[in-house]
Amino acid sequence: MSESPSESPTGLSGPGATAGTIAFLGLGHMGGPMAVNLVNAGYTVTGFDVVPAALETARAHGIATAGTAAGAVAGAAVVLTMLPSGKHLLDAYRGTPGQPGQPAQPGLLDIASPGTLFLDCSTINVDEAREAAGLAVAAGHRAVDAPVSGGVVGAEAGTLTFMVGAHPEDFEAVKPMLGVMGRRVVHCGEHGAGQAAKICNNMILGVSMIAVSEAFVLGEKLGLTHQALFDVASAASGQCWALTTNCPVPGPVPTSPANRDYQPGFAGALMAKDLKLALNALESTGVAARLGPLAAEIYGSFAAEGGAGRDFSGIITDIRDKSEH
Repeated sequence: MSESPSESPTGLSGPGATAGTIAFLGLGHMGGPMAVNLVNAGYTVTGFDVVPAALETARAHGIATAGTAAGAVAGAAVVLTMLPSGKHLLDAYRGTPGQPGQPAQPGLLDIASPGTLFLDCSTINVDEAREAAGLAVAAGHRAVDAPVSGGVVGAEAGTLTFMVGAHPEDFEAVKPMLGVMGRRVVHCGEHGAGQAAKICNNMILGVSMIAVSEAFVLGEKLGLTHQALFDVASAASGQCWALTTNCPVPGPVPTSPANRDYQPGFAGALMAKDLKLALNALESTGVAARLGPLAAEIYGSFAAEGGAGRDFSGIITDIRDKSEH
């Protein structure tokens, strides 16, 4: 899904904005490849990241970079953010006061041209996403939350899934751009709905991976081979993505991280983060959940005890190690 660089792929331009220009803030393991795919599709991208190595890698892949976030945002039609947390996003939108040894940072909402579309692809609390969208709209801009699923592999291949919260007209405006970076783009509802869908999905994933891992460890204790259990469960009522695509034991699914000593993939630290976001939402809504909070506790411990940089399917090793021998 590419367009000529001479055209305006975004179709977005406000007074003073450069038609088609995207400011991409956050060029890490996910954001960097996403920005590369936009450039390869003919979009004009100016990137920024606080990590010098990320900027160097971006430039090596043909992405123009700015010295500051403000420099990237000035005159852009779209401001795409891929940041670590809701606090980072809200601070970027509002600006931060000066601290000893650190100058004040102006808010991106004040720097951007009127009518700029702020597209946030971070994974943050639903309440933070709605607050950020409210700030953007109050400042005369447009807002979309579009967290992603698919990991680094999906970011590099352009096969991510985007879960989008936006007004219908804003969804239609960003859909072609998201289609360059992903294979599936789903409009989930108004502001915050994208984040809601993401944390609900990942709560299912976290709980199911724990269940699949416990079943394999139980199977080991009962004398079942991994292949025998996989052959039964993958074609029966136990079938799920955690089993058939990201199988936590080596062998049955050759492409799963278990065959690469649990190199992520989707890291344990990220699963712990997403389940904490789900826990926050459960508590704020009063849902009588039991498995979601327990999964958050389990993955929180896994990440803290050495699993942060391993694939989340490595939880099976934790279960196995803590089982009676």
